[in-house]
Amino acid sequence: MLHRHRVLALLFVLSIITFLDRVCISVAGPRMQNELGITPVMWGWVVGVFAIAYGAFEIPSGAMADRIGPRRVLTRIVVWWSAFTALTGAVSSYPALLAVRFLFGMGEAGAYPNCSAVIARWFPTGERAQAQGLVWMASRLGGAITPFVVLPVQAQYGWRASFWIFGAIGLIWAGVWYGWYRDPESPAASGAARHRIPLKAMIHDKNLWLILLMYHVYCYGGYFYQSWLHTYLIKGRGFTEDEMRFYSALPFVLGALANGVGGFAGDFLVRRIGLFWGRRAIGIFGLTAAAAFTLGAALVEGKVAAAVLLALGLGASDFMLPTAWALCVDVGGKYAGAVSGAMNGGGQVGSFLSSVLFGYAVAAWGSYNLPLIPIAALLFLSALLWLKIDPTRVLSSTAE
Repeated sequence: MLHRHRVLALLFVLSIITFLDRVCISVAGPRMQNELGITPVMWGWVVGVFAIAYGAFEIPSGAMADRIGPRRVLTRIVVWWSAFTALTGAVSSYPALLAVRFLFGMGEAGAYPNCSAVIARWFPTGERAQAQGLVWMASRLGGAITPFVVLPVQAQYGWRASFWIFGAIGLIWAGVWYGWYRDPESPAASGAARHRIPLKAMIHDKNLWLILLMYHVYCYGGYFYQSWLHTYLIKGRGFTEDEMRFYSALPFVLGALANGVGGFAGDFLVRRIGLFWGRRAIGIFGLTAAAAFTLGAALVEGKVAAAVLLALGLGASDFMLPTAWALCVDVGGKYAGAVSGAMNGGGQVGSFLSSVLFGYAVAAWGSYNLPLIPIAALLFLSALLWLKIDPTRVLSSTAE
C-alpha cells in the first residue's frame, strides 16, 4: 500500500511538471508574439503543431508501456520533452519555433497513457478514477502556478529563461523515476502483460470509436486553456499582465479541485450504481455544465464575469476528466496504455483544430469571444456521446 502511494506521488509530481512545460508557452505567448512578430493565425500554428505531434505518437508510446513497461518509456519521454522545452527558449525565428514545438509534442506524447499503464498495474478498479483524479489534479496545479512562476522570471530575465528552468526540472524528475521505480513483473500485481497493439480489435470496436470521438470534441474545447487563454484575457478582454496572473490561474485552480472531487465521485458512483451508469453520469454532467459556462463566457459583457465563467467551464469539464481516463483502463484491460493513447491521440486532433481554427476565427470575425460559441457546442456534443459509450465492454475480450 505504501509503495503504491509513493508511485502515485511520483506521477503527481510528473503531471505538475507536464503542465508547467505546456502552459509556459501560453503565459509567455504575448511577449513571444511581440518579439518574434507572430500574428494570431501564426500563433495558432505554434500551439497547434504541438498538438498534432503529440496526438500522432500517443498510441505507439502508450503501447510501448504495455509491452516493455513504463519505467523506461516514461524516462525517455521526460528527457526528450525537457530537452525541447529548454530549446524553446533558444529559438529566434518563427520556422524554428514551429520545429521545436513539433518535436516537443512528439517527445511528450504518451506521458498520460504511461501514467494509465502504471495505474493499471498498481490500482484495482474501484480506485482507478481516484488515482486518475489525483494525477489530473496535479496537471491543473501545474497550470495554476505557471503564471506565478513564469511572469516574475520573464520580468527579471526574459521569456527565454523560463523555458530553460522548466527543462532542467524535468530532467531531475526523470533521474529520480529511473533510479527508484520498478515495473511490477507479477501478473497479480498488475493484471497487465506485455502484448502487441491489438489493432484489428481496436479498429473494429465501435465502443472505442465513440470514446475517441467523445474525447476529440472535448479536447477541442479543453485545449483553449493551454493555447489561447492568456492571449484571450489580455488581447480579447483587456486584462493587464498583473490582472491576468490571477484570472489565468483561476481555471486551473478550479480544475485541480474538480479533478480531485470528480475522481472520488466517479468511483463512489461506480460502487453505488454500477460501472455502466457510474461512469456515464459523471461524463454527461461535467460536459453539459462546461458547455453552458463556456457559452456564458462568450456572451457576457464584463471581463471579470467572462474570466470567472471560463474558470467554471474548465472546472466542470475537469470533473469529467478522471472518469474518462479510468474508462480507458476499464475497457482497455491489459491494453490500457494503447487504449489511453488512442483516446488521447484522437483528442489531440481536436486540440490541433481548436488552436489553429481559433486563430483564423479571430482574424475573420474580429472577435475573441465569438470563437467560444462553437467550443461550447462541441462540449455539449461530447456530453451526448457519453450516452452511447459502454464502460463495461472490455477490449481484451475480443483482442486475442
